[in-house]
Amino acid sequence: MSERGPLPPFAALRAFEAYARHGRVRRAAAALGLSHTIVSRHLRTLEDWLGVMLVDRVNGRLTRLGEEYHALIAPAFDQLASATAQIRGTEGRLTIWAAPGFAYLCITSKLPGFSQENPGLAIDLRPADIPPDLARREADGDIRWLNDFDAQAEPAAQGLRHQLLARPRIFPVARPDAPWLNAAAIASPGDLLALPLLHEKDDTEWTMWLNAQGLPAGMPSPLLQLWQAHMTLAAAVDGHGVALTNDLLARDLLAAGRLVEIGPAAASFREVRFGGYYLFARNDNWESRTFSRFRAWLVANLAGATGQSLSIG
Repeated sequence: MSERGPLPPFAALRAFEAYARHGRVRRAAAALGLSHTIVSRHLRTLEDWLGVMLVDRVNGRLTRLGEEYHALIAPAFDQLASATAQIRGTEGRLTIWAAPGFAYLCITSKLPGFSQENPGLAIDLRPADIPPDLARREADGDIRWLNDFDAQAEPAAQGLRHQLLARPRIFPVARPDAPWLNAAAIASPGDLLALPLLHEKDDTEWTMWLNAQGLPAGMPSPLLQLWQAHMTLAAAVDGHGVALTNDLLARDLLAAGRLVEIGPAAASFREVRFGGYYLFARNDNWESRTFSRFRAWLVANLAGATGQSLSIG
């Protein structure tokens, strides 16, 4: 057998391949579970090893040689992923990624029940801000929140299927004994603008909710930006402000009295739904025995939590 030629450090190759797919160092770092500093270091290591520039750091894109190199090595990563899945055996184990808030607040506590109902089938749950590359078998499935605008713009990826799992009601919540909260004085949605509002990554969803209440665009600068739904709810529980949430995420906190919904009794508050949780998976995995069992369990649990009638699809 002929000797294989020298290969670059695999960590550097993996970082480059992730950067080429995700287009940004921070996204590649999140996908790999590394810091962006380490990913940047790996990229430079690979460039030094090859003696060519792969990334144009002025515009953040691959160079021509970087694009050519990625096109050559990407099939090898696909083969590695496929071979690994085959050798590990996926019949009794599923890797599921999910939006962090959904993972922490909606299904983590329920997974032991799934294991009891499905002996021999294990779930690896990974909270992640960005979706996995399902086509390359980075995960078996992904659960993601999409507002209506994003859902309409979501491209139909070749070889993937998706299903709307739940379309929950959206509403504001706060700690009932927060010193700045006088619930009796909140007669209309516009009164919320005088309160400290907590945001995730931006003000998009607050703006959508206020618009649905008939209020014009434009709102105060965010008091806090916390990036993830469970973090905004934690800040609300601590009394730092008003969080915008849904009846899946906040169900247990409301039942325990740690949060209270603002404005449900006021006639001027409209019921608002502008997004949903979607399950994504590859076509070849959608009807598999293990994934079908997980889908059925997930649909049943979400239907029980929201009172909505969901189809398995």
